[in-house]
Amino acid sequence: MRIALLGGTGEVGEGLALRWGYHTDHDVVIGSRDPDDAHAAADEYAATLSAHGRERKLTGFRNGMAADRADIVVLAVPPYHVADTVESVADSLDGDDVLVTPAAGMQRDEDGFHAHLPGAGSVTELVADAAPEPVPVVGAFHNLAAGRLADLDRELGIDTLLVGDDPAAKDRVAGLAEDIDGLRALDAGGLANAAEVESLTPLLINVAQHNDGLSDLGVSFR
Repeated sequence: MRIALLGGTGEVGEGLALRWGYHTDHDVVIGSRDPDDAHAAADEYAATLSAHGRERKLTGFRNGMAADRADIVVLAVPPYHVADTVESVADSLDGDDVLVTPAAGMQRDEDGFHAHLPGAGSVTELVADAAPEPVPVVGAFHNLAAGRLADLDRELGIDTLLVGDDPAAKDRVAGLAEDIDGLRALDAGGLANAAEVESLTPLLINVAQHNDGLSDLGVSFR
């Protein structure tokens, strides 16, 4: 399977690219608004994988070209860029693709981080509103710490919650998630439940900041 990480030059994109590159044989494509940045990031991630004994070729393209080459398109962009990014690649998407969003809206004040949900109800629902009609949207990977993902010497042992209204699309994303060693995918219901999932992210950041030894915190449900 071919996975495109739009905005894949950022921290979340790097972490997911390295994990899929290390643990799977899926083709990983890095997307960016600047194709030169995408090429450079793809080469950098390939070098990191090589240093860990995994020889892989990653490719980099402008976001639209990356989406056009993929079966699964991950929006590894900040929440305030998701709608614009979807609109910019809409012509490259069709009903056979799955659009995945890990973004969670947050704002920070002197007390810490807090959920900041858009008018659509959640960032995931905002993506669904912006996506072309036949393209299913799945929310996933919201609560994963980018630093933990990118550290290939560190075992994960954590869960990711999935939300979506298309069961087949959700199953495809769950399979991709569990292709990463130590990551378990759990079904959290439909898109209407995305706000609750996204709100976990600022909570985890606050807990990590206030407790020694809990940096790059994740969740595991037992």
